[in-house]
Amino acid sequence: MTATEWQRIELSAFGGPENLHLVTEHTLPEPGPGQVRVKVLAAGTGFTDTIVRQGQYVDVKEKPPFTPGYDWVGVVDALGSGVNTFQVGDTVADMPAIGGYTQYLCVDADQVVPCPAGLDPVKAVCMMLSYTTAWQMLTRECTLQPGDAILVHAAGGAVGTALLELARELKLTVYGTASQSKHDLVRSFGATPIDYRNTDFVAEVQRLTQGKGVQAVFDTIGGKSWSRSYRCVAKGGRLVGFGALQVTTGDESVPSLLWGFAKLLGLWRLLPDGRSSSFYNILSRRKKLPDEFRTDVATLMQWLGDDRLHPAVAEVRPLRDAAEVHRLIDAGAVAGKIVLDCQG
Repeated sequence: MTATEWQRIELSAFGGPENLHLVTEHTLPEPGPGQVRVKVLAAGTGFTDTIVRQGQYVDVKEKPPFTPGYDWVGVVDALGSGVNTFQVGDTVADMPAIGGYTQYLCVDADQVVPCPAGLDPVKAVCMMLSYTTAWQMLTRECTLQPGDAILVHAAGGAVGTALLELARELKLTVYGTASQSKHDLVRSFGATPIDYRNTDFVAEVQRLTQGKGVQAVFDTIGGKSWSRSYRCVAKGGRLVGFGALQVTTGDESVPSLLWGFAKLLGLWRLLPDGRSSSFYNILSRRKKLPDEFRTDVATLMQWLGDDRLHPAVAEVRPLRDAAEVHRLIDAGAVAGKIVLDCQG
């Protein structure tokens, strides 16, 4: 490629991974007033990206063609007029829901968050969607004390492993549902794995906690799982629903899933059982509480820089492999998170 050529992934139509295509551009984008151009180094991938790809993600109103990619980390490559908060070479990150699968992009300077210099971009991008989701659910959605027990569903995935590691930092007792192939990964974070395919997780949680239940359940499965998870919650505890893995399997649509949770919320609030529930959405919370989001990201980036966090990166793949990565995510075959090397 020439000096001004660059590549990005384009989603040509909602649907399967076959609709993700590598596109070569011949002119670098120019930042407008108040914008920065970013050379993207790493983009995260996860099941949320697959929901966007299917056209099921409620926070994405754009129609194809567009560039997907929920979160990214890169360096400032050029400044638009009026930008004095960043310099060329600064490391920055963002979580725009779409746009991250690319080598270059332009973004409003007040939208991006600064990152400490010297961080591995592959690990740093994990701090955005996956770890910030986990951190906010553990500390903003719940009130947990050292020694409290929690249950994490899809514990071998990107957000699941983030929950496991951060829960260990908070000195929580953790149980995690995962397929047998991911049990060693779950154990590596000090958590107790539960084989959800061959074990009734409700009964197993009751056995492990001597019938007390757990103080919090983090359920990204959706559907019938939410009602079963609620049965695992101890008095005074909380069920936090997030994500929608049922959508990636084609079992349910996002609107019906969210409507189902809303109905359950209404029912549960009528029960005088001392338990509570909520649905977490990182984009709506960021929009409502932007300073909180920046504080939480800064905390996680600092912990990463201090070598306190070691995200479970399953693989680093080049940008051109985005479609294959989505196939692996759809199949539930990723232990941890696959990160795209956007310059590789």
